[in-house]
Amino acid sequence: MTPVAFSGAVLEWFDEHGRHDLPWQANKTSYHTWISEIMLQQTQVTTVIPYFQRFIERFPSVHDLAEAEQDEVLHLWTGLGYYARARNLHKAAQMVVNEYDGEFPQSVEGLESLPGIGRSTAGAVLSISTDKRAAILDGNVKRVLARFYAVEGWPGATAVQKELWEYAERNTPHERVGDYTQAMMDLGATLCTRSKPSCLLCPLQPDCGAFAKGLTDKLPAPRPKKTLPEKQTLMLIIRNEAGEVLLYQRPPSGLWGGLWSFPQVQDLRDSHGETGLEVDPDSAEAMTPLRHTFSHFHLDITPVQVSLKTPTDCVMEGAPLLWYNLEQPQNVGLAAPVKKLLQKLPTPG
Repeated sequence: MTPVAFSGAVLEWFDEHGRHDLPWQANKTSYHTWISEIMLQQTQVTTVIPYFQRFIERFPSVHDLAEAEQDEVLHLWTGLGYYARARNLHKAAQMVVNEYDGEFPQSVEGLESLPGIGRSTAGAVLSISTDKRAAILDGNVKRVLARFYAVEGWPGATAVQKELWEYAERNTPHERVGDYTQAMMDLGATLCTRSKPSCLLCPLQPDCGAFAKGLTDKLPAPRPKKTLPEKQTLMLIIRNEAGEVLLYQRPPSGLWGGLWSFPQVQDLRDSHGETGLEVDPDSAEAMTPLRHTFSHFHLDITPVQVSLKTPTDCVMEGAPLLWYNLEQPQNVGLAAPVKKLLQKLPTPG
């Protein structure tokens, strides 16, 4: 199948069966497309839609986002995970305003210079918002191309990824590039799915290498398995006389960077280490443990209700601490397990 025939078949399918009414398609500006593409990294469309709508309502322009406090950006991101995306989004908005006069760069290379934007995201933003020719290779497109060309090996491997980029570049048309970009993402998301693909409905099926060889369940090859390490932590649930709960803002980089969490310790006797707090180990009462899994390890969390040795009216000095009101929650970014635990805590009275 020639590149022209490939893109033609995909576009013909898209015109009849593709997704045309997603919220970010109503106004295909660079800003709207960029926000949606960053949110869609590692996240399903159905999950992203309400987040996108709330985000755009609060930050209708890149200027609004650039001027916002990071805490508010993280608050609106709470629940989407991979919080580095939100921090990079905020930094990139400030760069666009301060270095590009509020206008997004009009090249893949220029977009890649912004924090959090790689080659594929840059191609998606450019092609969808301006119709300029730029290829993409997100997870959905990798799956379509790996099956169509019967490419063996894990798509994250350097050599395999290079081969898939060559196919992506080759098949990207010179017209209707934005539609083609959306069509390829839709094809992977709705037909060429990870399991049980709908091959008989696929416009590429007659020439698909994986279908011809009976390899659709084997390609693309999965990431080589490795056992995730396990780590443990104690999360301290500390209340004041008003029933508010003490939270601690984590450093700007690293795990849950910039988000608010319960103070964490490995041992109650070392509770002053991270936050400067001293607790009374004899008052400790463990709650039901929970596990939070990151891409590279499992974190086993034991919440512990405990009293302070330090008087509560002295706590706020120095460390970035906050008394969180369970009845009238502040708009701050929360780590996902912290949000889950807060919802389980009884409100005062």
